[in-house]
Amino acid sequence: MLEDMKKKGVTGESESPCSSPVVLIWKKDGSLCFCVDYRRMNDITKKDCFPLPRIDDTLDMLAGAKWFSTLDLKSKYWQVAMHPEDKEKTAFSTGQGLWQFTLCKAPATFERLMQSVLRGLTYDGCLVYLDDIIVTGHTFQEQLDNQH
Repeated sequence: MLEDMKKKGVTGESESPCSSPVVLIWKKDGSLCFCVDYRRMNDITKKDCFPLPRIDDTLDMLAGAKWFSTLDLKSKYWQVAMHPEDKEKTAFSTGQGLWQFTLCKAPATFERLMQSVLRGLTYDGCLVYLDDIIVTGHTFQEQLDNQH
């Protein structure tokens, strides 16, 4: 998993003065998920409090729509660069040394980015929740128009 993340540019070697423990979690499909326990680091870091959309508001906006297109971005959190000064805060240790993330994995940061990228489209036929995007319309033509 570490080699795969390194090849994708998600992680890199670190010389950080801190380190958080790695935890491997079994997924429902039987595969392993690589996780880092950042609870102690989270206790002392400033949080991005950008709000996630409320599900009930999102469902209300779907009312009356009859046409839908959905998009699901791949590896959502591994697409946002992290500020260079913050990378060392993500350090974790393995039997292969000390590593750190190079990309951001915060839901609030990703939601802020998506709202910014899709500014002017959201809440008028285009709904965004993290990496899930729904383009709606009352008619087929309106749904197509909302994609632009």
